[in-house]
Amino acid sequence: MPHLVILYTANLDRETDMGALCRSLADTLLAVRDEQNKQVFPTGGTRVLAYPAAHSAVADGKGDYAFVYLNLRMGKGRSDATKNIAGRAILDRARAHFDSNFKERHLGLTVQIDEGQEVFDGKHSNLHPLFAAPTL
Repeated sequence: MPHLVILYTANLDRETDMGALCRSLADTLLAVRDEQNKQVFPTGGTRVLAYPAAHSAVADGKGDYAFVYLNLRMGKGRSDATKNIAGRAILDRARAHFDSNFKERHLGLTVQIDEGQEVFDGKHSNLHPLFAAPTL
């Protein structure tokens, strides 16, 4: 973890590069540092996934409105300061990405962070070893 899931109205697909947003948000997450200047999120566990809504209704329906919801899911154990740093970094990066869209259309943007104890947390991956520091 972290897993950042982006849900958005499909009308944005013709206006912005969601793949580029995913990459820039993944890089943003990897750049987050805690109070001891340590990387907060593991490289091999960082995922950003974007899904356009096949169907949506936004506001009163009288305009071609757009909406983007970014939800970061992470495990417990990080300080409130670190969580705020991560949230602000995600929001700032997303705002910058959609800057031209905000100038051309009505758009809502929400970032939420969920943290919790997993009821079940099964994993199978060969990604983490790619980024592990070599042992001497």
